Amino acid sequence: MDSVGQDLKDNSKVSTSPSWRKIGLVVFVVVILTGLVCGSEYMIRVALQPEMGAYNEQERINNFRNEYGFGAPWIDSIQAAGGLRDTFLINRKGERLHAYYVYADSLTNKTAVLVHGYTDCALKMLFIGYLYHHDLGFNLLLPDLHYHGLSKGKYVQMGWLDRLDVLQWIEFADSLFGGNTQVVVHGISMGAATTMMVSGEKVPECVRCYVEDCGFTSVWDEFAGELRKQYGIPPFPILHTANVISKIQLGWSFGEASSLRQVEKCSLPMLFIHGEKDDYVPTEMVYQLYEAKPQPKAIWIAPGSGHAMSYHDHPEEYTRQVRQFLSSYLDDL
Repeated sequence: MDSVGQDLKDNSKVSTSPSWRKIGLVVFVVVILTGLVCGSEYMIRVALQPEMGAYNEQERINNFRNEYGFGAPWIDSIQAAGGLRDTFLINRKGERLHAYYVYADSLTNKTAVLVHGYTDCALKMLFIGYLYHHDLGFNLLLPDLHYHGLSKGKYVQMGWLDRLDVLQWIEFADSLFGGNTQVVVHGISMGAATTMMVSGEKVPECVRCYVEDCGFTSVWDEFAGELRKQYGIPPFPILHTANVISKIQLGWSFGEASSLRQVEKCSLPMLFIHGEKDDYVPTEMVYQLYEAKPQPKAIWIAPGSGHAMSYHDHPEEYTRQVRQFLSSYLDDL
């Protein structure tokens, strides 16, 4: 074989040999994508399937008694009379959800549906129950949200799918307390976001108004803030990937779970409450929410208070703000 033929044969070998650079690039991309998917699934697991620990009803009640000593005689008398009662319903997905209810001391149609926060439970709302039952004379319904307390469920819904469960609880409360009720929905933290998410839906006629205390603008905004603050991680790309995975696996995305868009559709009155020093759900969020909500509406910023601490720090003023707001929209308050 002459030299020209040999050169052509050698070049042919070179042209058909693998491109290690391309293979390396593909491997690198696969590793990055795998890490991103695994990281996103870990984020979803940590955020939406947190460890709750064993549920102990009396321990939760004792926690309330210790933190709010002035409410101890109230809850003791309710327990002694067997007034803190359990009830259940089956939601649209066939899951068994739990709630507590308490009748007012005097016959009334005024009813408060109280919605707790992230990783809490119905009994964590006893201090707001004290406000409505002891101070204002309301019936109470305190639901355990999906995955919380004594309710079933496989993950936290961050208020978005919970809004549909709360709509069922509102109808249940109306029937339980005799029909023709005047219902206020009052939520704190994730429960406040749930309350705002409910407000954008078609609600039963018994609903008169809402009180939201330190709720976030959207699940996306809250998760993005926590990624930066707790882990020093920018939202892109992990939050975007987690958002897609959540939509595929759980049926809802962080972006669609928006309190802000829901309050834009709300025509009923809403009182916005937020701690001035809240750094978990930043105080600036309440101003965005308040601006988005059409009238009627009201706002109170609790001086110096951190997240979900407005009542704890200012119980008398908190009660006055709620009473004043409700008196405009409920009969005989």
